[in-house]
Amino acid sequence: MSYIHGSVATNLLNPATLSFCLGAFARLVRSELSVPRDVYAGISIFLLFSIGLKGGHELSMVPLTGIATPLLATCALGILTPLLSFWIVRWLGRLSIEDSAGIAAHYGSVSVVTFMAAQGFVSGVIASRPELPHLEGYLATLVALLETPGITVALLLGVFLSKKNSNRSTMSVMHEVVTGRSIFLLAGGMALGWIMGEQNWQSIAPLFDPKEAVFKGLLCIFLLEMGISAASRALDVRCAGLFLVAFGVLMPVVQASLAIVLGHMSGLSVGGTAVLAAMSASASYIAAPPAVRATLPDANPAYYLTLALAVTFPFNIIVGIPLYFQMSEWYFQYAA
Repeated sequence: MSYIHGSVATNLLNPATLSFCLGAFARLVRSELSVPRDVYAGISIFLLFSIGLKGGHELSMVPLTGIATPLLATCALGILTPLLSFWIVRWLGRLSIEDSAGIAAHYGSVSVVTFMAAQGFVSGVIASRPELPHLEGYLATLVALLETPGITVALLLGVFLSKKNSNRSTMSVMHEVVTGRSIFLLAGGMALGWIMGEQNWQSIAPLFDPKEAVFKGLLCIFLLEMGISAASRALDVRCAGLFLVAFGVLMPVVQASLAIVLGHMSGLSVGGTAVLAAMSASASYIAAPPAVRATLPDANPAYYLTLALAVTFPFNIIVGIPLYFQMSEWYFQYAA
């Protein structure tokens, strides 16, 4: 437990985490601080596109046979997590089909910012512990792979189990998900990164590589706004109810545990498994909300947005990421 406490303390001193906390504090003291909407939208496009480019470049350096098993494990998570979330919220929480599917879409999808924070944290731990293997470079590829089925499965449940939405076709739902901004930027960026070659990548790496200062600095501004948004929904937590608040804290740990088992089985390293766990434990607040609004208009945003942004996201950023790394180490030691 002392290691977890130390990891949480280290994570809290991360510039990105500190930026999130500053944004939340600004909102709580009613500061006029805010990031202009257009600036926020521009930064989110940059971050998503950068992750896609980096993932595509790393993917081009690895034979497909070397990552086939992690890809399959990620696809399995993309199907299992929304099904599990839907079942728990629907049958234990007694929510409507639309609300259950809306929440499942957010928890089946991925918070790209949580992924970036987890990757940064794990990279820092590995740098301080040379005995640990290097982090897999193709992890960004898994983000897009986890995002698409996570949203699609949940929306299909909502569409086909609800009589109100029974006229929607499977293809129209999938088209909305795949052509959404997040998926399009991640997948498109990966395609460009994969085909551009090493020399062309090096010419743009100082700007787009997530390891470089430009990316890390813009991530801090993005998380500053995320802190403001999360704190602004703090009062809505009461509307969600005790069951959903507990779901927003415990469900990430359950999904992370599942990802750790599959990550280990697929051959990922301790750090790679921890990042996959953080991805699986996260809840989307960029890609999922517009998809849910368009496909399931009767789903209550006070439930799915409040849980994703005001409960699960802060939990993962502050406590969850170091916890998942420790869980990954424990499991690797147990399974050895």
